[in-house]
Amino acid sequence: MLEPAYQADVVIVGAGVAGLAAAHRLTSAGVTTVVLEAAPYVGGRMATEKLDGFRLDRVGQLLSTSYPDLRLAPGLDALVLRPFDPGVLVHSDGRRYRAGAPLGGGGARGALGAVRALASAPRPARTVRSVRSVRSSRTVASAMARTGTPLGGMVGGAFGSAVDQARLGAALTRLAGVPVHRLLARTELSAAQALAGRGLPARTVEGFLRPLLAALLCDPDLTTSSRCADLALRAFASGRLCVPEGGAETLPELLARALPPGTVHTGVRVTSIATNLVTTADHGELRCRAVLVATDARAASGLLPGLRIPDFHPVTVVHHTADEAPATGASLLLEADRGGPVAHTAVVSRVDPSRSPAGRPLISSTVLGPPPQDLESAVRTHLSRLYGVSTARWETLAVHHTPEAVPAMRPPHDLRRPVRLLAGLYVCGDHRDTSTVQGALHSGHRASSAILTDLGAGPMHMAEPLRATTTEEEAAAA
Repeated sequence: MLEPAYQADVVIVGAGVAGLAAAHRLTSAGVTTVVLEAAPYVGGRMATEKLDGFRLDRVGQLLSTSYPDLRLAPGLDALVLRPFDPGVLVHSDGRRYRAGAPLGGGGARGALGAVRALASAPRPARTVRSVRSVRSSRTVASAMARTGTPLGGMVGGAFGSAVDQARLGAALTRLAGVPVHRLLARTELSAAQALAGRGLPARTVEGFLRPLLAALLCDPDLTTSSRCADLALRAFASGRLCVPEGGAETLPELLARALPPGTVHTGVRVTSIATNLVTTADHGELRCRAVLVATDARAASGLLPGLRIPDFHPVTVVHHTADEAPATGASLLLEADRGGPVAHTAVVSRVDPSRSPAGRPLISSTVLGPPPQDLESAVRTHLSRLYGVSTARWETLAVHHTPEAVPAMRPPHDLRRPVRLLAGLYVCGDHRDTSTVQGALHSGHRASSAILTDLGAGPMHMAEPLRATTTEEEAAAA
């Protein structure tokens, strides 16, 4: 319980990762900070349900090992990231193919934002096949043979010829090194329009790029800004897809634990705010020098009338267990044929064994967009095709539907929406940057820097890797 007369320099409303990241910056600068959270736990949408030894994420957004703030945010030095197998598995025409993984000694480190790089890549002449093209085909063919990728299915199949694969791999490798400011200078369209207008083979777009982007953006129709799509793909090309060990809630819990004792108060509902005053439902008023609203977009608009509420992408996560895990290893499996409601699925217990009891596999599947009425039956049928096994005896552990899971980033999208509304009043969250965990963390950092400047504390000293402008831009966009 808070004392009604409690005083603080800054009151932060909301204990999601954005608010907790801001609290770290402020307390490290000697600014007394109080974080108020209406829920009985921290983390907001990064919540994990515990059920019979299973740890079940409610939204389960994909993270990337390339996110700068996951390495640099105070309190996250103890965070363990569990990576998926390199690249992704894609299901198409009744078969599974690995794509986006490094081939041989070089190849692709990721996927997608290569769309633009591919458009400008030199193409071999139609009548004369160059020696270099032949060598590329042989290199890719031998690499596929070493990694067990079915070459016959790739040639003329979902992903095009071996030369297409070599081109895509080279473009993805280049993408990882493209400076962020160059991506942001590109013409902004929707991701779907950008893919359609870049001269790529339809089999490459539909068989690989579209399902991958849908998974990264939680956007099945690819209405997201092409700039945001390019940035998401650059992050994918620069690192590995991953999940936090122990569940999504681990990340905000680590941030909260690393704050000074007494900083975070859960179960406290804020009813109104001013630049120097926060009123709560049951705990009186708190006087302060500044207020930072770090809730989701809808809750923020309730405290800040006039704040724009974005559209949202709904996400449904269905968790199953079975007698035996499907034989897909620790891979993320994407659906290219749109043959059912599941956009992507994985045997998550192979990626992070701490999420299930010993000997019990955990299969987590994500449905993007509005779910069908017969969700459980449709998902079970679809998973049987994706994994090539019977799912009749699989046990449904939980179905988590979040209507406002991810703020939409339709063009034109401002990657740096203002966090300072006026002196003493600030706002942060994934609705102010990119709709990712990385965007939420960076939004909190921007807001805390603005507060420190306005309070006369001067700019925060940042860790060495963050001092460059390019790194700051990457943190906002990844």
